[in-house]
Amino acid sequence: QVQLVESGGGLVQAGGSLRLSCAASGRIYKIHFMGWYRQTPGNQRESVARITSSGSTNYADSAKGRFTISRDFAKNTVYLQMDSLKPEDTAVYYCNVVATPFNADYGVEYWGEGTLVTVSL
Repeated sequence: QVQLVESGGGLVQAGGSLRLSCAASGRIYKIHFMGWYRQTPGNQRESVARITSSGSTNYADSAKGRFTISRDFAKNTVYLQMDSLKPEDTAVYYCNVVATPFNADYGVEYWGEGTLVTVSL
C-alpha cells in the first residue's frame, strides 16, 4: 500500500556531510510522522530524528546541532542532512513513516529497507 524509497547513503570521511532522502508513495491518505532511525550490528534500532505533519522536529541528543530533518509535503519526501559526521554515526539508516492509508482509519507504521552510512577516519 505504501512504499518507501531511500537514497543518499554512502562512504564519507569524518567531518563530511551526507544527505539522505526517503520518498513515500502509494495510497496514502495522510502522513502523520516521517523520520529516521539507525542501527548498528548487535544494537537496537534507535531514533535519530522525526518530523510531524505540522513541521515540528525532534532529534536524538547525538544528532542535535549536526543533523537537520526536513520534509517536502508535496512530494511526501523526508530528508536528513547530516553534517560534521563522526565514525560513530556509521550505521544502517532506516526511513520511518506513520501514515493512514486510504482503506484504513488508523495510522500504520512503515519502514524503508535501509541505507548504509559509513564514516571513515
